[in-house]
Amino acid sequence: MPSQTPLDCPLPFADYPNILLAHGGGGRLTRHLIEELFLPAFRNPPLDQLHDGAELAVGESRLAFTTDSYVVRPLFFPGGDIGTLAVNGTVNDLAMCGARPKWLSAAFIVEEGLPLATLERVVQSMRQAATVAGVQLVTGDTKVVDKGKADGLFLNTAGIGVIERPLAVNPAQVRPGDGILLNGDLGRHGMAVMAARESLGFDPPIQSDCAPLAAPVLALLDAGIEVHCLRDLTRGGLASALNEIASTGRVRIAVDECAIPVNDEVRGACEILGLDPLYVANEGRFVAFVAPGDLTHALQILHSQPLGREACLIGAVTDAAEPLVTMKSRIGVERVLDLLSGEQLPRIC
Repeated sequence: MPSQTPLDCPLPFADYPNILLAHGGGGRLTRHLIEELFLPAFRNPPLDQLHDGAELAVGESRLAFTTDSYVVRPLFFPGGDIGTLAVNGTVNDLAMCGARPKWLSAAFIVEEGLPLATLERVVQSMRQAATVAGVQLVTGDTKVVDKGKADGLFLNTAGIGVIERPLAVNPAQVRPGDGILLNGDLGRHGMAVMAARESLGFDPPIQSDCAPLAAPVLALLDAGIEVHCLRDLTRGGLASALNEIASTGRVRIAVDECAIPVNDEVRGACEILGLDPLYVANEGRFVAFVAPGDLTHALQILHSQPLGREACLIGAVTDAAEPLVTMKSRIGVERVLDLLSGEQLPRIC
C-alpha cells in the first residue's frame, strides 16, 4: 500500500521516476510533477487554470475540453465497469467546468488475448452510459499491445462541452464566505473497486457511485446560482480536491467532519483496511463552492435531483491566505487535512 506520509517539500525532479512507481502517482507527488514538468513545458492560460478541463473560446462560443485515461483493475466491479467509468468520468470533468457535455472520443488499448465478449460488454456499457448522459461518441481509435502489457484493457476518453453562460467556474474564483456543498456520501467507488479486486466479499457488496453529474450541475446554473467552483471527487477523494482548490485559489478552507456523510458499510470497510474515507475516490460526487446568499436555494435545487438528494453543507472558505484545509473532528478538535504523498488505492480509475 502506498505511504500516507505527506511530503514537506518538493523533491528534486530527478527523484520522481522511482518514487512515482512506488507511490502510484497520486497526491502531493503528482502536484509537484505537474508544477515542475508539465506546466513549464506547456504553459498557457487555459492550462494555468489547473481545472478539470480547459475553457476555450471559439468565435462567439465557449467550449470546455478535457481528456482522461482509465486503467481500473478489475475491469468490472459492483455498480459499474471501465466503460461506464470512462464515459461518466469525462462527462463529469466537463460538467465541473460549467459546461453541457456534448461529444466524446474513445481510444481502446487492448491487450492481446482479451476475450471479444469482454470488449463487447464494455462497449455496450459505454453506449448505455453515453445515452444516459446525453452525449455522442463521435471518433475513436484502437490499438492492440502484446500480452501482459495492458492488464486486459485501458481506455482514454476526451470530451467537448458547451459553456452556455458567462459565469466563470474555476478554482481561481473561490472567495472567503463561499459555502461548500457536497452532493452525497463518500468513498463508495474506491471501496467497491478494492473489494472486487481483493475478493473481500462484503455482504451486501458496496456499490460504486459511478454516475454522470451534468444534470445537478446544470440545474444549479440554470437557476442562476452563483457557483464559483466545481470539482468532482475522483483520485484522492474529498481531501485532495479541497487541497487542490485551496492551493490554486490561495484560500483557507474549513470543513466539519460531522457534516460529511459516509455510509456505515464504507466506514466499516475503511476501518478494517486502515483507510480514510476522505481520501477514497468517488465517481459520482462533487463539491460546489457557492456564494453565501445562494446556499439555501442551491441546497433546495440539489435535493430535487436524484444525484443530490443527500446534498449538504460541509464547510466554507474562511480567508484569502496561504492555502490550508482544516477539519473540525467529531470530538471538536481541529486538524489539518493535507495531501498524501501517494494514493491510498492505486488503479481505481
